[in-house]
Amino acid sequence: MSAKNNEPAEERDSYPFRCIYFQASASTGLTGTPAVPPEPTFWRWIAGIFAAALVWVLAYAHLADFADLLIAATGLQRGTHFAEAVRFFFYDTPKVLLLLVGIVFLMGIVQTFFSPERTRALLSGKRLGAGNVLAASLGIVTPFCSCSAVPLFIGFLSAGVPLGVTFSFLISAPMVNEVALALLFGMFGWKVAALYLGLGLAVAIVSGFVIGELKMERHLEDWVRAIHAGEAQVADGAAMNWVERFEAGGRHVREIVGKVWPYIIAGIALGAGIHGYVPQDFMVSIMGKDAPWWSVPAAVLIGVPMYTNAAGIIPVVEALIGKGAALGTVLAFMMSVIALSAPEMIILRKVLKPTLIATFAGVVAAGIVLTGYVFNRVL
Repeated sequence: MSAKNNEPAEERDSYPFRCIYFQASASTGLTGTPAVPPEPTFWRWIAGIFAAALVWVLAYAHLADFADLLIAATGLQRGTHFAEAVRFFFYDTPKVLLLLVGIVFLMGIVQTFFSPERTRALLSGKRLGAGNVLAASLGIVTPFCSCSAVPLFIGFLSAGVPLGVTFSFLISAPMVNEVALALLFGMFGWKVAALYLGLGLAVAIVSGFVIGELKMERHLEDWVRAIHAGEAQVADGAAMNWVERFEAGGRHVREIVGKVWPYIIAGIALGAGIHGYVPQDFMVSIMGKDAPWWSVPAAVLIGVPMYTNAAGIIPVVEALIGKGAALGTVLAFMMSVIALSAPEMIILRKVLKPTLIATFAGVVAAGIVLTGYVFNRVL
């Protein structure tokens, strides 16, 4: 009987290239898995990954063209509420799924080098606060909207990064990035951009630190907690070859994307509806410069159900300020839209239990409200 037939069925299915090699090695009398994969198999993986990466880059670069093409095919008239909502859905769905697949695959490979225990050990060598600062700073150079940041949030958790540190990234990535800073600088000057940078980072760092100190890992969903705690299958990186690492990345994609994609579709659908139909003028009536003290928390509450990225909301911010809204109130609204969107909460529900979602929203909302008051006081 060949070595292939002795191998469990599920392992043959998960490692197709290895089975081919076992079958060939049986004829030579050799057994076992070699330390170095057969060259043809390795290069097939490299060629496949290169081709997939090329397709990924081309697809991501033409998301807007793809959405416009679909809108044209439907015959919808651009500028209507329904057409804008549909276009948002056509644009954001492939964008978020592309990010999710790419990031999770890479994190799956990285995890073969660093087990969750080792990753946590490396981060625990620094203070929790230092980890939050690093994670929030990383968010500055990753211009993701809140839903797009969720895939990397899941990847960080699966790699064993502490929960509080991971939340600092999740808050910072959509809220404080180079897109937001560049647009704020161009529209309002360097003082507004610098103050936004400082206060936005403070919200991300402090919120992540507080969540980390609350020790709420038990409120992760069971499948995430199993990965985070190292209960999921993690191979010994030192004994793995590159084919096995690539296969581990593929398994990571199947496991995680297979669990969260329905929530992503539902979240983006809600965001598309809000994007197309929520009126802008309604906001101005409660955000004016002479509005009562509760205008800032009210603006934050109104912003939570909405969904867009920094580039999408800043033109709205400019319009609101032009109609007489207070800068701090509007920026608090902007922060809540891009850091606490309802679609993001729907997607996170597959990862976090309601108690942790509520804590996350409450802590971040409190920081954003305080930021709004500071802006109104200083500027």
